[in-house]
Amino acid sequence: MTGIRLTAPAPGWAIEAEVVVVGSGVAGLTAALRCAAAGLDTVVVTKARLDDGSTRWAQGGIAAALGDGDTPEQHLDDSLVAGAGLCDEAAVRALVTEGPDAVRRLIATGAQFDTDPSSGEIELTREGGHHRRRIAHAGGDATGAEISRALVHAVRDQGLRTIENALVLDLLTDADGRTAGITLHVMGEGQHDGVGAVHAPTVVLATGGMGQIFSATTNPAVSTGDGVALALRAGAEVSDIEFVQFHPTVLFLGADSEGQQPLVSEAVRGEGAHLVDAAGTRFMVGQHELAELAPRDIVAKGIMRRMQEQGAAHMFLDARHFGAQMWEQRFPTILAACRAHGFDPVTQPIPVAPAAHYASGGVRTDLHGRTTVPGLYACGEVACTGVHGANRLASNSLLEGLVFAERIAADIAARRPWPPAAPAAPAEPSLLPLIAPEQRAEIQRIMSHGAGVLRSAESLAAAAAALEAVYANAAQDREGSGKTAEPGVESWETSNLLCVARVLTAAALEREETRGCHWREDRPERDDTEWRRHLVVRLAPDRRLVVSRTGTTAFPPTDILPVPDAPREP
Repeated sequence: MTGIRLTAPAPGWAIEAEVVVVGSGVAGLTAALRCAAAGLDTVVVTKARLDDGSTRWAQGGIAAALGDGDTPEQHLDDSLVAGAGLCDEAAVRALVTEGPDAVRRLIATGAQFDTDPSSGEIELTREGGHHRRRIAHAGGDATGAEISRALVHAVRDQGLRTIENALVLDLLTDADGRTAGITLHVMGEGQHDGVGAVHAPTVVLATGGMGQIFSATTNPAVSTGDGVALALRAGAEVSDIEFVQFHPTVLFLGADSEGQQPLVSEAVRGEGAHLVDAAGTRFMVGQHELAELAPRDIVAKGIMRRMQEQGAAHMFLDARHFGAQMWEQRFPTILAACRAHGFDPVTQPIPVAPAAHYASGGVRTDLHGRTTVPGLYACGEVACTGVHGANRLASNSLLEGLVFAERIAADIAARRPWPPAAPAAPAEPSLLPLIAPEQRAEIQRIMSHGAGVLRSAESLAAAAAALEAVYANAAQDREGSGKTAEPGVESWETSNLLCVARVLTAAALEREETRGCHWREDRPERDDTEWRRHLVVRLAPDRRLVVSRTGTTAFPPTDILPVPDAPREP
């Protein structure tokens, strides 16, 4: 354990549970429902409302081998190709073989997917990197919203304890270094106010992504990397964090646009839309056998190259041939978003450009979601299970959340949490200097400029130096004048953003090749001899970032992670 904490007031209240799940997307709510079904006293903590995470923004759908002629083996092959040599095959095999039944259980929970009017079978579409139609969708292009609705309803219907509008701060541990709960801050709208604690021997992190470290992203405002930062401070390892997927087709709102940007789902290309330049030329044809349906990293690079060649700020997605009826029935959400911003895809091509979308890496776990801290689990976008490798296959993320949340719940139930020991304060807690909220835009600017779609040793080194200066200035203020940013939601979020940005930049600087969604302009080739391995990052007790390479080309085997002892007597 590192003994590193955010600067925050001591908890003024506490509640007890056996399991606390942090996050309310598909992964978090599935884990909570399965734990509760196993008879475990479970509490859900979420940063905003239960339905405010990234899941409800997912448009395209959920991938699973549900169609005639499709098999888990074919889904496996497509996932491995997209992952560019860094997927853990055992994890992917678990995903694709357990996925179809996990989707059926989601349907039994209440999720309603679009079906064919004549056959009643689930309608399936195709997205980039998939050789078959295997993407189930709901409401045309509102799959995430439907999944979120069904899971939130189930959580409320079953009466699970929830704490909304609560930012998780740090992990609590007992004297043996085992998980003993979390500290959190409730933002004045829940049943508690201010900083408190949930005492529990098991914590499941399902906090989502970290897209807000970049200026333009498809992620909601809550995606500030809180789970990854917490895990690092607790001594957990992070892996593959340099692989951030930039979605190729995000509605272009101007070069200076910031914050969450409207996504134009890959399913639009799956239904036959074309990427074109201003002259109407389909520039992805000839670059890959699947053209516009190539894996996302290839499409994003193709768009960026064309933009560079032509000095253009964006490209276009042309789906005028769909006609008004198809747009209104199949993609009503995207149609409304485009029209709200002054574009009508029925009559004109949509301006698009890549933006930060999905973190393929995160807190390193084994096949049961266990991290390197006993009692701490992670699933969903915050985790690195080995499923995505260097580049996530489209629509595998919702499925990963389902499958690995169920695996976590099964593991927790099998190991039934022991009565928690009293949380122990670190002998000499190391309190991080808080970063002032006004530094948030600067961190995002640094990352977008130096660690975005296009990277190089020069740009990454400059980004690392600039981020280090932000951290050093905050530390100097604290140690010199004794002044630092005041504890509060905005400063805690900004501190988490800086932590995750520093880790990502360090890993990207270390990986001297181009692979998947990590594109080094100065190292344009993939190097399987030297780099078909993973980078693991941890935060040392002296606050230094330690980056190391795994010694093998495979994802670390399950049994290298600590397994909790048998339940102890109270």
